[in-house]
Amino acid sequence: MRTRTKLLLLAPVIGVAILSSCGKSSSSSSLSATFKTQKVEKTDLTMDTKYSATIRGRQDVEVYPQVSGTLQKLCVTEGQKVSKGQTLFIIDQVPYIAALNTATASLEAAKAQQATAELNYSSNQTLREENVISDFDLQTSYNALLNAKAAVAQAEAQVVNAKNSLSYTEVESPSDGVVGTLPFRQGALVSPSMTQPLTTVSDNSQMYVYFSMTESQLLTMVRDRGSMDQAIEKMPALGLTLIDGSTYDQPGRVESISGVVDRATGSVQLRAVFDNPRGLLHSGSTGNVIIPVTYKDQLIIPTTATVQTQDKYRVYVVDADGIATERIITVSPISPADKYVVLSGLQVGEEIVSEGAGMVSEGQQVRAKAE
Repeated sequence: MRTRTKLLLLAPVIGVAILSSCGKSSSSSSLSATFKTQKVEKTDLTMDTKYSATIRGRQDVEVYPQVSGTLQKLCVTEGQKVSKGQTLFIIDQVPYIAALNTATASLEAAKAQQATAELNYSSNQTLREENVISDFDLQTSYNALLNAKAAVAQAEAQVVNAKNSLSYTEVESPSDGVVGTLPFRQGALVSPSMTQPLTTVSDNSQMYVYFSMTESQLLTMVRDRGSMDQAIEKMPALGLTLIDGSTYDQPGRVESISGVVDRATGSVQLRAVFDNPRGLLHSGSTGNVIIPVTYKDQLIIPTTATVQTQDKYRVYVVDADGIATERIITVSPISPADKYVVLSGLQVGEEIVSEGAGMVSEGQQVRAKAE
């Protein structure tokens, strides 16, 4: 009986020991896993960085009428190339011709009155010398002459205004360019107070392409090149991808960088210029600016080797015993989509987990995956 009782008492202890042993074995196996690894090496990298862009004419001028009237004639069509000074529209000229004729007639009448006043004053000067009239009469005739001269000057100004108003009935192109939409047709009533322009003339010989980069990207570029002016001067020729995915055949260059950071987006706007000899680029279009960036003798790792937490990047360095250790690194903000340029935190020759870094734990046993 005693022997049986002892065996019964030992059974739970043995069972616990067996379960404990199994648990340790299972836990030990979970700490070991197979991952792809690579040695960190320095290399050269040339990459194309894309930035969303909007395209505008070098000069987009909205054309408004300077006088009111009925639109009598449209002299151009939408999309037509025009030269500076070319007539775009003609507004009804009849009332302005009449106003000019009236102003001209008023000028002639004023000149006649001036001539009469000059005769009176000249005659009164003679009479005063002969003491026929008083100084008062002479001064009165002189004042009349001054009034007549002022009336002539006023009438001449009215003629100039009338001529200007008549000339404004022919709405001319303010610059060389291409005519935009024509929302108003013959017979429409137009005026200087209208909110919508008659059309827009875009100078498309060269196009402005606007795009933005983050403040950190701009700071990196400026530090690398010494100053903002040097950053602009040393920036490489730009490429442009159009909305249909095709690559534009003319290179561009950055002309200016905004000195103000957008508070809402934390970005800075850049303006590039592209020649447009064949008129393929249109104001209002969109595309992608391509900036080639070359890194010489830099540590390059794949993005799959990192785990990003907010603004920190972590990698797992594998030592000679296969133990993974977490390492914080800094990377260049200007990097390709699938790689990072490492600025600090890694050394040449170190082995890192190159794929599946998010599955690795600190201190985990890592087995290199066979190629």
